[in-house]
This record gives sequence, C-alpha cells and structure tokens, in this order.
Amino acid sequence: MTGRDRIIIHVDMDAFYASVEIRDNPALKGKPVIIGALPDQRGVVSTCSYEARSFGVRSGMNIKEAYRLCPQGVYIHPDFEKYKAVSEQLHGIWDSYATVSEPIAFDESFLDVTATAGNFDRAAEMAREIKRRTREEVGLTCSVGVAYCMSAAKIASEEMKPDGFFEIRTREEFVELMSGREVRELFSVGPRTAERLNDLGITTVSDIRDHAKDVVRAFGKHGSFLVGLADGIDDREVTPYRPEDAKSVSRELTFQEDVSDYVLIRDVILLLALSVEERASRYGLHGNGISVKITYSDMKTITRTRTGASDDSAITIAKEAWKMMENLGKRPVRLIGVGVFNFAAKKVRQMTLDPEEEEIPAEEELAYFLEKMHKRYRFDFAKNREWMLRVDRMHGVAEHMRIQRNKTLSKHGHSQ
Repeated sequence: MTGRDRIIIHVDMDAFYASVEIRDNPALKGKPVIIGALPDQRGVVSTCSYEARSFGVRSGMNIKEAYRLCPQGVYIHPDFEKYKAVSEQLHGIWDSYATVSEPIAFDESFLDVTATAGNFDRAAEMAREIKRRTREEVGLTCSVGVAYCMSAAKIASEEMKPDGFFEIRTREEFVELMSGREVRELFSVGPRTAERLNDLGITTVSDIRDHAKDVVRAFGKHGSFLVGLADGIDDREVTPYRPEDAKSVSRELTFQEDVSDYVLIRDVILLLALSVEERASRYGLHGNGISVKITYSDMKTITRTRTGASDDSAITIAKEAWKMMENLGKRPVRLIGVGVFNFAAKKVRQMTLDPEEEEIPAEEELAYFLEKMHKRYRFDFAKNREWMLRVDRMHGVAEHMRIQRNKTLSKHGHSQ
C-alpha cells in the first residue's frame, strides 16, 4: 500500500498541560497560564495557554524571558503524573478508531483509519467524533487533521488551531496549500536545515520543488526526502511506539543555582542513575553504554560516553559517570545528566577489572551510598525511593539537597 492509499488522522491537544490545569481550576480560564519553572527558578516554559502566547510566550522559552514578557501570568509547576493519567484516557478514546496508532507524546497521535473508515467521508466523521468525545469525556479540546499521508495530516491539524478541524484529501491539495509557505513548515525541516536551504536561496516549499537538484546535491538522501515532501509524497507508515525499541534512556536536572560542590553533584548523579535504571528496567532494556552530560555556568556543554559490557544497575551507572567526570576539571555546574545506551536483549555482566577487588552486590553497595546521603541531607532516600523518582519531584529533592549541603558547608567552614 502506498501513502496515497492511506487515510490518516492526526490528533493534537490544544495547550495540553495548561488546558488540564484550567479544566481543574476554572478560575484560571481566560488568564495567561504558563506551565514550567517558576519565575524565580531556572528552567523553561513547558507549554502555555493561548492567552500567554498572545504576549509572545512560547514552549521552550527561558522562564525569565517569559516573565519579562508576561509578569501577570499564572506560573504553575507541571504535574506529570496527572497529565499522564489524562493522556491514557485520551489515547484510549483515539485508539478505538484506528487499526494502528502512533503516539508522539502525551497529547498527540497519528491514527491509521484506512480500514476502519474505508473512505474520507467516514474518516471525517470519525475525526469529529474524536473531537466531541475528547470534549465531553475528558473536558478538553483538540485539533484534528485528516489526510492521505502522515505529514499532510500533521499540517492539517495545525491549520485551524485551537479546536480545529481540517482535511487534505489529495496530494494536489497539499501542494496547493503549502507551495508559498516557508520551508520550516515541512516535516523534518528544523532551524539548521532551514538556514542551509535559505543559503541556497530556497525559502518556500515551492522553491524546494523548483530547485530539486540543488536540494539533493546539498542534503543527499534527506534532500530526496524533502523534495518528495514538497511534492506531497510521504509513504511513511503509522508505526506503534514500543518503549523497548528506544535507542537510549537518560535523565537530566538543572540546578537552581550553579553548583561547585562535587560531593553534591556526585550524589545527584546517583539519583539520576536510579531514575534511569528504573525506566530501563521497566521495559527490560539492558544497556552496555553509559553517558554523562554536564553544562557549566558559562553554558558550555560536555558529553562523555563509555561502552563495553556493563551491569546497568544504578550504582554501576553512577560509578561510571563519576569516573568520566574525574578528567573534566571542576567548574561550577548548571546541569547534569546521565544515560544508558547500546541496548541489548540480555544483560551482560560487568567483569571486575581488578582481580583482587572483592565484588560487592549492587543493591548492597547502593544501600551503603544511600545511607551516607541520608545522613548528609537528612532525607531517607531508600525509604522514599519510589516517591522521589517521579519527574515532578526530583527537582525538589535536588533543591533540598543543595540547600542542606550549603548549610552544612557554611557551618563547618567548607571543610567537608
């Protein structure tokens, strides 16, 4: 089956996190709601209501800039567990209409309704049913696009946002709609690709078609793909997401203030490693590669990796990250991240490098470090392990550690 034979629905929630908070607190309706870090914290905007967007606030924006643009905004920390529960309810509704669905995020999904709809008229009815049920059963609005291929369906769902509905039934309709638009509106064209295209004098989608040879010469295989997209050709299939197919699992954390205390940094690395281990083991993933990422106070970012047979327990991940950091020099740190990659179907046991070194069971060694941290920060990490690994709580735990550590160092004259 080719892309022209398919009928794809793309569903995209409208300002999802903000909409959930407004639904749960009607007093927020009509106000510029900004989900992310608080104005006095480090971080970025996760999403925001359309009222906030009218001030120029957008997803990914530094929270300080958002506050400068919209000081009257209502700033709220994200509650990922709540959003996840709502997401499961939404995907349950959407998936009932498709033979295959491909969730892109909590709030977005592609649905292949070729067999269940049979024709575009019925697919359009399904799309409107999805909008109605999303509103009535979940109390939220979504924008829906119906099209003959995935990229066209995505464009269609964006066309009439918020609470929109749009159809692109044929390749000819897609070409007519997109010809005069900027290249950035095409799937897979990011800022860098757009800049390179602009350098070639290519600014619109029709320019890509008109200068097809130049695009292929400059971008190779990806260039051929772009030329096809510009001509309305996209034969990608809706593919179910499988967590076990992930290429890597990582977790990172931005400190509220730059941290020069490497005891604290090492301890936070262990917490991140615990989160990575939990996420990987949940899907039976076993990595034989470990990565560490550091962003310093001057915004310079360094990433180091190590591959080889490894036990992907939290303590092993943390110890390897510690080793990689030893050669990087000690400077104030803004962000720290840890990950595992090179997944295999089976766990490969890490061999002890030193034949005289007695191997300590991973859980026993982990318990030892967590108890040391318990004394250092007056927080029982072992007892609260499951609670603190939630995305929306890890930053709070790390901030408690930073404050407690500063108090200790001040009391003892930075001797510890």
